[in-house]
Amino acid sequence: MKCQILHETKNRMRVHFCKENMTIEEADKADAYLKSISGIDDVTVYERTGDLIIYYSFDRSELIEILAHFSFENDEVKNIEIVGTARLVQREYEEKLIMTITLRYFRKIFYPLPLRIALAYIKSIKYILKALKSLAKGQLNVSVLDAVAITVSLIRGDFETASSVMFLLKIGEILEEWTHKKSVSDLANTMSLGIEKVWLKNKNDEEVLVSTNKVNVGDKIVLRTSNMIPLDGEVIDGGVTVNQSAITGESVAVNKTVGSRVYAGTVVESGECIIKVTQINGQGKYDRIVKMIEDSEKLKSSLESKASNLADRLVPFSLFGTIFTYAITRNVTRALSILMVDYSCALKLTMPVAVLSAINECSNYNATVKGGKYLEALSKANVIVFDKTGTLTNAHPKVADIITFGNNDKTEMLRLAACLEEHFPHSVANAVVNEAKARGLDHEEQHSKVEYIVAHGISSLVGDEKVVIGSYHFVFEDENCTVPQDEQDKFNTIPNEYSHLYMAINRTLVAVICIEDPIKDNVKQTLDDLRANGIDKIVMMTGDSERTAKAVAEKLGIDEYHAEVMPEDKAMFIERMQADGNSVIMVGDGVNDSPALSKADVGIAISSGAAIAREIADITVSSDDLNSLVTLKEISNLLMARIRSNYRSIISFNTALIVLGVVGVIPPTTSAFLHNASTLAFTLKSMTKLM
Repeated sequence: MKCQILHETKNRMRVHFCKENMTIEEADKADAYLKSISGIDDVTVYERTGDLIIYYSFDRSELIEILAHFSFENDEVKNIEIVGTARLVQREYEEKLIMTITLRYFRKIFYPLPLRIALAYIKSIKYILKALKSLAKGQLNVSVLDAVAITVSLIRGDFETASSVMFLLKIGEILEEWTHKKSVSDLANTMSLGIEKVWLKNKNDEEVLVSTNKVNVGDKIVLRTSNMIPLDGEVIDGGVTVNQSAITGESVAVNKTVGSRVYAGTVVESGECIIKVTQINGQGKYDRIVKMIEDSEKLKSSLESKASNLADRLVPFSLFGTIFTYAITRNVTRALSILMVDYSCALKLTMPVAVLSAINECSNYNATVKGGKYLEALSKANVIVFDKTGTLTNAHPKVADIITFGNNDKTEMLRLAACLEEHFPHSVANAVVNEAKARGLDHEEQHSKVEYIVAHGISSLVGDEKVVIGSYHFVFEDENCTVPQDEQDKFNTIPNEYSHLYMAINRTLVAVICIEDPIKDNVKQTLDDLRANGIDKIVMMTGDSERTAKAVAEKLGIDEYHAEVMPEDKAMFIERMQADGNSVIMVGDGVNDSPALSKADVGIAISSGAAIAREIADITVSSDDLNSLVTLKEISNLLMARIRSNYRSIISFNTALIVLGVVGVIPPTTSAFLHNASTLAFTLKSMTKLM
């Protein structure tokens, strides 16, 4: 692509694509493609001008090389699927807003008075019908106030006031609809899939790991515990329980047997099956997510609901105030001043905008929040519970050593371990698979059906031999495996500074894989900052050994820790904390953390963790920097302060307008203008960043 560099500073470049025009689809594809390149930190695309602002962290010459070879005709760019683009929503409502304002002033300047009067009557029908429908349902809401104000103005012959009120109401409707559509689009896109590879059954009935975009309709995919389902399909073998709350809103996992339909974006909680793919694009999933969001109250915090309910409850008082004012003053103008001002527009619009703005701000810090109520819960939380491995410790642990027993070869033991572990991705499993890959080990499928025991390990058959790999508890206590008699001393001297993964064949230990699992950078500072932002108690719960857990807890200054715990233990601990009146955050990354993430007031999953943890969690954060937890807590605290401030300001300002109108200081038209102008001002303020 021919480009022109317009401006640049260190690690920032503004370029212009030298092409006649850029479509919204092209802008989205350019944005998605460039952001996918390692070293490009952020991209902003302006489709109207064809300009891009690129932030990068590699050499300038590399960026120029990338741009020089970029083309919308390249397969890697053409094949990018864009679903539910926010850019399209933005363009649509910008044009609606501009058109509405332009038509308003065009009519005022060029239309004769009789035509403007006729249009005022015609436009009023919509508002009057809406009010009549509300009254027919026994509802006395803001639409009734609007209709009364418009009708009284028309009866009095004050057509300009009626037109102004309807124009401002139209602007409010567009802004509210724009906000809603943008929120749905943003949230649906954050819930989109990020599944790059799947296990495919080939023609020889072998499992092959392939890229998702190479899967076609009719292909067979193997799904196991903790897998996110990448594509719509039909179960043709086996059976699973599926968590499909992201699609249907169901809180209970659903059993899927032969003939059942499964949907992209849902997660296998337990079991194993083979599905035949029926749909390969993501549009179906996106549409279902949009419908789920629109049909639910997931975005609303209790403060939002309180503001909305209060606005409706104030309507009868506004009507009574209008009648009372007219009865006392016999002045229609003063009475109308009350109708021109209602609390609903500002309360119902600014609160959701504030929440959605905060959610979008969180995404700038690599945090995906699924709804406003979770930010509210986060602001109230005083206890936080952490998983250890992959959460407090490095998300990308490494194999430090392989200690073999029974004269087994290290290479072969690593090969076998990787063959088993690659089916159930977890930070420790990934460490084993990556080590095998780094050593160039080919680990073709040698085993029969793999069984995953949550929080324990993996069991399978290689030929006629049973192979198990997992925790000490699983291998030695559940499976009753033993250490070779003449190698007990060797077993006793395994280095304590590592986490250990035990592997046994036919109940005899064959290898211990030592995992280097260092604590993440700045975790101690993160914990201190959480305390400074309202967290009173920090707890660590891990399935690791007492020795390892104690060392980590002491190093980080954690208030309380529990070692060798099961998934249900974590959930029960959170229930006990809640029973004592605490509001609890749970942070984890594994399948075994899922029950606790579900029980907590706020469940936070690490982005590199298991799919089911991300699915169940209310918030997802980057694995690289736990400091985003502090940022989330700060944003949630500031958001609740903003909502309360908006609440007080809106009530005070609109009450002042009503009083000024009643005493005759300002006319109804001015009241309406100031009311709507203040609503817009409060809304714009609510859209500003909190940090």
